[in-house]
Amino acid sequence: MSFEHFPDGIGIGAPTPRLTWTLPKGGGSQEAYEVELTRAGRADRTGRVAGRDQVLVAWPGAPLTSRERVTVRVRVWTTDSDAPSGWSGPSVVEAGLLDAADWHAVPVGAAWYEDPEADRRPARVRKDFCLDGPVTRARLYITAHGLYEAEINGRRVGDETLAPGWTVYPHRLRYRTHDVTGHLTTGANTIGAWLGDGWYRGKYGFDGGTRNIYGTDQSLIAQLEVTYEDGTTATIATDGTWSAAPGPILTSGLYEGETFDARLYDPGWATPAGTAAGGWAPVRTHSRDLGTLVAPTGPPVRCTEEIAPVEVTRTGDDRHLLDFGQNLVGRLRVTLDGPAGTAVTLRHAEVLDAGELATRPLREAYATDTLMLSGRGPITWEPRFTLHGFRYAEVSGWTPDLTAGMVTARVYHTDMRRTGWFECSDPLVNRLHENVVWSMRGNFVDIPTDCPQRDERLGWTGDIQIFAPTASFLYDCAGMLDSWLTDVGLEQLPDGTIPWYVPVIPGGPMWTPIHPGAAWGDVAPLTPWTLHQRFGDLALLRRHYPMAKKWVDLVERLAGPTRLWDTGFQLGDWLDPAAPPDDPASGRTDRYLVATAYFAHSARHLALTADVLGNDAEAERYSALAGEVAEAFRHRYVLPSGRMTSDSPTAYAVALAFGLLTTPQRQPAGDRLAELVIEDGARIATGFVGTPLICDALTDTGHLDIAYRLLLQTECPSWLYTVTMGATTIWERWDSLRPDGTLNPGGMTSFNHYALGAVADWLHRVVGGITATAPGYRKITFRPRPGGGITSAQARHETPYGTVSISWEQTATGLRADIVVPEGCEATAELPGCTPVALGPGEHVLDTEKIAIKAS
Repeated sequence: MSFEHFPDGIGIGAPTPRLTWTLPKGGGSQEAYEVELTRAGRADRTGRVAGRDQVLVAWPGAPLTSRERVTVRVRVWTTDSDAPSGWSGPSVVEAGLLDAADWHAVPVGAAWYEDPEADRRPARVRKDFCLDGPVTRARLYITAHGLYEAEINGRRVGDETLAPGWTVYPHRLRYRTHDVTGHLTTGANTIGAWLGDGWYRGKYGFDGGTRNIYGTDQSLIAQLEVTYEDGTTATIATDGTWSAAPGPILTSGLYEGETFDARLYDPGWATPAGTAAGGWAPVRTHSRDLGTLVAPTGPPVRCTEEIAPVEVTRTGDDRHLLDFGQNLVGRLRVTLDGPAGTAVTLRHAEVLDAGELATRPLREAYATDTLMLSGRGPITWEPRFTLHGFRYAEVSGWTPDLTAGMVTARVYHTDMRRTGWFECSDPLVNRLHENVVWSMRGNFVDIPTDCPQRDERLGWTGDIQIFAPTASFLYDCAGMLDSWLTDVGLEQLPDGTIPWYVPVIPGGPMWTPIHPGAAWGDVAPLTPWTLHQRFGDLALLRRHYPMAKKWVDLVERLAGPTRLWDTGFQLGDWLDPAAPPDDPASGRTDRYLVATAYFAHSARHLALTADVLGNDAEAERYSALAGEVAEAFRHRYVLPSGRMTSDSPTAYAVALAFGLLTTPQRQPAGDRLAELVIEDGARIATGFVGTPLICDALTDTGHLDIAYRLLLQTECPSWLYTVTMGATTIWERWDSLRPDGTLNPGGMTSFNHYALGAVADWLHRVVGGITATAPGYRKITFRPRPGGGITSAQARHETPYGTVSISWEQTATGLRADIVVPEGCEATAELPGCTPVALGPGEHVLDTEKIAIKAS
């Protein structure tokens, strides 16, 4: 049992959380279910409810109240038995604080003067309190203006980092609920928190960054609620009775890095004895609209992996270069011992240039951490309020030999559940897919960012729009992206314009004022649809429908009666390799062709959304609009000869993939696309828009062989070129590293950008062979299409209903496939040379030579 998109429901913000359960293998398909809710010692049951629903099923009882804890069980009736199953194991859902009136805390922070335009030393805040007896339950509800890490009696609370994450703070500030019963003791106790600037008031963004984007205070908002054995309660909330003091963190910034003076660190600062060190003074209180505090809908950022260096090289008397073998996002943890005041500096970079850290691509993100040793013995330390994108690190200021065991790279990202895997017989393709996974991990850091290393790290709407199909196969990102899409809606301008990136922060003249842009703004209708298809979440689709509608209505006004969006600023096929390095929007494809194509595509998906939501009138209206735009597209951009006015791969790819051509036009367009690919030597000639579409456009018009040639090309520009150059993540530019080993000279050169890795969706569906044909994979089509010399492949996905997988290999006489269909789902197998075969839940083997399906 799970609740909304959480494996457990503690601190949930939905008063009526939806329920999801999976069925045991081999038990038959569900025909009915019964849910039991136990609240305050009383069990209530729904009775038998006929139906196959088991994913995001409506809450069957009265809404939760704040803090309420309910135990939930389910049992089912299946096609294989007249009797109900046994009850599932009990699962617990617990509401957070659902009303502003539940909050008594106010923001508290340091009271000393701080220059708002300068680097500011982070503070710590603390509160001593006494508990009169044994505690049976304790919950800490906590958030901050800035970032926080909390401790109770010297013990860390939770394991998340960069909390509370980044939202449109004036409208939404997330808080998290922690069970801290085990942290407390009868008698004296202390709660404390480290504070950091983070996105709230730190320097962030382009051209040197902007400080104090959301405010100048650095404050904790916390409410500890304690229940004693006798049922009485106590509340310790942030207020004017708390104290603040400077901590051993001297400076901290997301771009800049962190400086920590271990000589100033007292490990007992958050214990009842912690005031003995002195320096504590009353806090200053600040204000907050408590109605803006919201529970999270997705998991927090956590450390998910630790990686040891594969090579440590001394490069000077006090310098060592570390290679971790993988471009990652995180920070270093070091264990060192030396004389007091020894300053050990940690610098980071994704690649090397002439044997040294290549820091130029980082621009003004200095990515430098400094540890000043205490001289009191070994210390294990890592920064708290920063992250870096790096494969290489330099440790300087350390004269003795540095061994691998003294330094570890800790990998951080939003701790989503992994749900998708792919592998095939080609090791280069496998490395490409692994690079896609690593780039997603590195850029899903609370919001979906473009890059994790330089002075940017923004939630670009176009990047996730094209990558969402890949992302939603690899990880359960529904809750995280639902939260971010909520912020997209909040940042949407009154006229319907979707910003280039969300949350919106000050940008350069190219991005300010905000203009509507195709492919980027189309995140509004397209990404909710993708998430609905992959996770079966109708409520998510309904929640974001008004945003999508406002966007399409805006583009309709901009296009006018001609139905052509051919005015205004557009990025077009951004980063087409033929574009000048200093003008990535000037590619081979008419940018207004791209804009009009997306107009039609989004209008059609808005019509589909309206239809699913039961809004027949709007479904009909937007379907007609999509048809009008497609007709206008053909009239303007398709020549009588059948060629397009932009005779480029991206032009044909969007026309074919978005269904904008007539049936007679499709095959000639596909043939011309294949010709262009061959003319380009089967090297990539597409940018952000064309790259996710081109392999499907070729495949669907009978040019699977050309799609494989494109995939398997190793010359620059190509996907596998980057692999042969040692890439372990997806690059922003096809030639971020040039064939001669030199860095691309452009000022926009990232080695960790997931957008061009959107081809992985084609790998999953076409090479692997798994396609969802009903929301949430309730219906599945297995259709692997071998080619390019790849002789075997396997793909697996954890759907809301359970595991779906296929493993196929070519044999001397055909193809053999091992297939798993989850309980509650149905599937069709369409293998080469075979007519389609219907499959039920279970394990199946298909051999194309025998044309037979055998259930295991």
